[in-house]
Amino acid sequence: MSSSPQNAAEKPWGDKVAETVLSVYSSLPKKGKPQGREVTVLAAFLLSNPSQELQVVAMGTGTKCIGRTRLSFNGDVVNDSHAEVIARRSLLRYFYTEIDCITKKYRNHSHNSGGMVLQCDDMANSIFQPRSDKPGQEKFGLTPGWQLHLYVSQLPCGEASLNSHMFTSLSSPAAEIPNTEYVPSEYSSRANVTGTVQRKPGRGDTTLSVSCSDKIARWSVVGVQGALLSCFMEPVYISSITVGLSQFDSASSLTANHLTRFLHERIISLSDKLVEPFQVSKPLLYVAPVPPKEFKHSQTALETLTCGYSICWNKSGLHEVILGTTGRKQGTSAKGAMSPSTESSLCKRRLLELFVSLKEGSRITEITYSELKGWAEEYNVASRAFKASPHFRNWLLKPQNLESFSCKRH
Repeated sequence: MSSSPQNAAEKPWGDKVAETVLSVYSSLPKKGKPQGREVTVLAAFLLSNPSQELQVVAMGTGTKCIGRTRLSFNGDVVNDSHAEVIARRSLLRYFYTEIDCITKKYRNHSHNSGGMVLQCDDMANSIFQPRSDKPGQEKFGLTPGWQLHLYVSQLPCGEASLNSHMFTSLSSPAAEIPNTEYVPSEYSSRANVTGTVQRKPGRGDTTLSVSCSDKIARWSVVGVQGALLSCFMEPVYISSITVGLSQFDSASSLTANHLTRFLHERIISLSDKLVEPFQVSKPLLYVAPVPPKEFKHSQTALETLTCGYSICWNKSGLHEVILGTTGRKQGTSAKGAMSPSTESSLCKRRLLELFVSLKEGSRITEITYSELKGWAEEYNVASRAFKASPHFRNWLLKPQNLESFSCKRH
C-alpha cells in the first residue's frame, strides 16, 4: 500500500470503514438477518479510489458450514457460509461482472477500430485496467490508485481468535462442538497446535473447511481472485483489514496483536518463494468500534443463538439468502432440494458458468472445474508454495473428485 488511508480521513480509518459497511447493511431488508436472541458475523469488501472515497462492493453474513457428509460432487452447494467466505464469493461475482463489461467494450471497440486500446473516457470509471502488453494474453488488474479493503465485525475464526474471549465463548459446550485440531489431509485427529491450520467447527458432522484466519492468510499470498479468475486477471490483494472490537476484548492493541500473529507472522517466510506478479501482501491492520447488538456474541451460548442464514450481496445486483447448514437458498423444500433453482449464485457450479461465459471455446462446457483451475499455472505455483510453508503444510485436502463436475448438466 503506497500510503496509509489513515492520513486521508479526519476520523479513524477503522471507524470510517465500519460506518460505510453498516450503512449498507442497514439498508437491506430483514430477510436473513438475526432475529430475537440471534447473532451473526458481518464481513464486507470495499474499494477506495485515489481520493480515498470508500464504496462497499460485496458483503456477507454467517457462521455456519456443512459437514463432510453433505458435500456435493456436483458443485451445487456452498460448503462454507462463514461471513468472510460469503463476502469473498460475492466479490468474485462482482469481479466477473466488471470484467464482462470491460471485455464487451474491448470487443466492440476492436470491431469498430481494429485496435484493442480504449480511450481514457471509456476506462475512467473502471476498477480494472489491462496490465499485459503480450498480444492475446491481456490480463486485467486493479486500476492504479484503487485499493481493496476487508471489514469483519469480529476476529476471524481460527488462529486470529484462539486466545481471545470470543474463541472461548464460541467453543463452550452449549455451543456448536468445536473441532480445531491439526488438520492433516488424511483427516486424522491431533491436538490443536497454535500457528497451524485450523478446521472450522461443526455440529457432530466434521467439516472439511479450514478457518477464516487461514483463508485470509492464503488470500494475502495468492490474492482474493482464486484460480479461475486468474486466467483473466492479475492477483488482487487486500490493502487493509479492519476488525470490530469485541465487547470482551476491548483493547485495540490486543486485537491488533491477534491480527498480526495470524496474518503477518505466518506468511513472511514466503517472501522469497514467490514469482511476480505474486507476492506476500501485508495489509494494514485497523480496529473498529464494537459492532451493533446483532453482531455481539455472548460469552455463553445461553444468552445468544447463532443465526443459521447467510446474506449474500454485491454492488452488481446480487442479493440472496443461504441456509448455512445446507448450502442452498433459503426456503428450499425437501421435495425440491436437488433442483437447480435451489442453487446459490455462490456455489462452484454457478461461478464456473460465469467463467465459461467469459472464455471462448465450444468444448469448454465439457471440461471439469478441476481441469479449468489447472489452467491458472502461475496461480497454482504460488498456491503450492503457500501450502508447502511451515504454518500451512497441513492444509486440509478435500476428496479429489469433489471438483470433477463440468458446466454441462446431465
